Amino acid sequence: RKMSRFAGCTRWVYNQGLAWNEERRTADPAFHISYSKLCSELLVWKEQNPWLRETHSQVLQQSLKDLMGGFQKFFKGLTAFPKKHKKFVTTDSFRFPQGFKIDEGRRQIYLPSIGWVKYKRSRFIQGKAKNVTVSRQADGWYVSIQTEYEMEPPKHAGDSVGIDMGCVRFCTLSDGTFFEPCGALKKSLKKLARMQRRLARMQKFGKNWRKQKAAIARLHQHIANVRRDF
Repeated sequence: RKMSRFAGCTRWVYNQGLAWNEERRTADPAFHISYSKLCSELLVWKEQNPWLRETHSQVLQQSLKDLMGGFQKFFKGLTAFPKKHKKFVTTDSFRFPQGFKIDEGRRQIYLPSIGWVKYKRSRFIQGKAKNVTVSRQADGWYVSIQTEYEMEPPKHAGDSVGIDMGCVRFCTLSDGTFFEPCGALKKSLKKLARMQRRLARMQKFGKNWRKQKAAIARLHQHIANVRRDF
């Protein structure tokens, strides 16, 4: 529940900063937004909305940094103008730049204002942890740890080989070896169709409808994971 509240407050601050910039630009076309101005407004928003104080301040500040990053990319012509984050559409996430602790032996991570949380380790942590991002997927919450470490340039041993990516076969090597595709979606099509038919017969936005929709989302997440790990 705390993670959901953190993600909701992060989304609200992002949208509030976007709306505040539009209001200022409308009133003064020469107005130039900056991260320091957004942080000053964040203090005002906390006074007007006391429930924002329940969320760690660094999490809210990181949301404003993401907004500023979107503006900078837009001004450089790299991306489109930042859009409003919508509930159930934009991925729920928040980031801690510091204050977190990691206990790999007990497989626990400490998140400020949340506490110690157990996690399933997908790989060992290499280097020094710089920040932690928590995001919600269909099958639960995920934590991504950004680290910094020295990495040696890869050294390739053996002969080179050509790779031809195809549709029927995943890839074919120049020595004649080929690999079949994983077929993650094809293997789950019957189950997916059955679950979607069941969803269509349910009352929309009802309790069972939401459960079935979440189950379909978890199946799609499983298919994506199979493809990613192939």
